[in-house]
Amino acid sequence: MLSSDDLAKLRKAGSVAAAARDIGMGMVAEGVKLYDVAEEVESYIKSKGCGLAFPCNISINEIAAHYTPSSNDKSVFEIGDVVKIDCGAHLDGYVGDTAGTVEVGTNRYRELIDSSRRARDLVMEFIGEGTTISEIGAAIDSSIRSDGFVPVKNLTGHEITRFNLHSGLAVSNYDDGDKTALTAGMVIACEPFATNGGGMIKAGKPGNICRIVRELPIRDQDARDFFEYVKKEFSSFPFCARSCDYPKAELLTKKLIRHGILSSYAILVEVKGGCVTQSEHTVYIGGPRGEVTTLP
Repeated sequence: MLSSDDLAKLRKAGSVAAAARDIGMGMVAEGVKLYDVAEEVESYIKSKGCGLAFPCNISINEIAAHYTPSSNDKSVFEIGDVVKIDCGAHLDGYVGDTAGTVEVGTNRYRELIDSSRRARDLVMEFIGEGTTISEIGAAIDSSIRSDGFVPVKNLTGHEITRFNLHSGLAVSNYDDGDKTALTAGMVIACEPFATNGGGMIKAGKPGNICRIVRELPIRDQDARDFFEYVKKEFSSFPFCARSCDYPKAELLTKKLIRHGILSSYAILVEVKGGCVTQSEHTVYIGGPRGEVTTLP
């Protein structure tokens, strides 16, 4: 179980992430730059005394996850876009991770958007100490399929520990037969993905989100100094060059990727080009009924 001080940090991170999510979703409109939304979301998180648990993901239509705009990204939202805003805040390593989906100017995908949200909210009604991974997955799968859609089977929710966004348990969006029960003190991100496509994602081109994978000797002084900055600023959390307050961050990030010190996350795309929606909450397992930390 978390101490009262650490639980307070977890709650604040969740509250800040939830507010940032809602700010981002509220900004989405025809003609608005993706860059501006990502910057506003991340600026809000930092203004509240939290760090970024990962760059603001803005994934549109068939892109399921791992897209964040670069500093020179000029792309804007268009009518009919289905936009997933996924953001995370941390306070001293305790994380709030949350996501929602909004449609630009139309209601064509309203039922698909509602489907992932309903599945998430259904799990929030019963998740707690003793709940099994398979029970969560079965509920998500049944809910989404009853709406006429399918869950994305190779994207999962996840356990979160201090300074570790994806730690330990994976929480499938279908019944994978895992009878592991949640225990007191766990933090779980539940994030159903629903689609009108094939129900699987594939890796697309490399994206702008990176993480440290190893430490190696770095001859170049500029690259070495930048690496020290990244470790201090982001610790073990994913980051992107856009989020770095550092000269030549884009260039230096690419250099560290070439040296195998950083690895970039591939953009994840639905296999049949189907539209994907996402809804996510972070839950603290403090007893028989979990505490949702990322409510509005």
